[in-house]
Amino acid sequence: MAKKGTPLGIDIGGSGIKGAPVDLKKGELAGKRLRIDTPQPATPDAVAEVVDVIVDHFADVTGDSPIGVTIPAVVIRGTVLSAANIDPTWIDTDAEALIQEHTGRAVTVLNDADAAGLAEMYYGAAKGVNGLVILTTLGTGIGSALIHDGRLVPNSELGHLEIDGYDAEDRAASSRKDIEGLSWDEYVERLQVYYDTIEKLFSPDLIVVGGGISKDGDEFIPKL
Repeated sequence: MAKKGTPLGIDIGGSGIKGAPVDLKKGELAGKRLRIDTPQPATPDAVAEVVDVIVDHFADVTGDSPIGVTIPAVVIRGTVLSAANIDPTWIDTDAEALIQEHTGRAVTVLNDADAAGLAEMYYGAAKGVNGLVILTTLGTGIGSALIHDGRLVPNSELGHLEIDGYDAEDRAASSRKDIEGLSWDEYVERLQVYYDTIEKLFSPDLIVVGGGISKDGDEFIPKL
């Protein structure tokens, strides 16, 4: 007999794989997060084994509940079609079937920024907002989610817009601030060019800034 519990969310990143039980009514973590370094190379089977370890770790809390998995890639019907910060052997991998085989759970896999966008729509800054909402996640790269009238348009990949001859994320991802030793003012200049481009192309009703650097939002968001 299936044992129902709290759903489990797992995020596959370039440097770490993180998981925690999730309270879907509140949109909050329902327990302490577990992080395990991403194996190198981050091949599908190696990553799926780490995911299985995380699933086992939370088994007493989650029971046989389904798991949601996010990954930095274009994902269509559970199949990975690109590979950002993960091994290129992920391309054309049926990630849902692979992880279900390793864990024995029902699995949904989607792009990591799309998942963040849905979270903002249901629980956060975009809740109840009509029109076009664009979420950007600033981190190792730039992820994006595009939501129109409460419906996700998946796999928007706006971090790969070409600006001044560069992929936008090669100039404006938060990782560039650290790599190049940019001051906040210097970094804001780059972000402004990026968001001006977003504004020109899409005229969104709301832009949500996410990613790890958002915890320092007071340092740069008022300057945009």
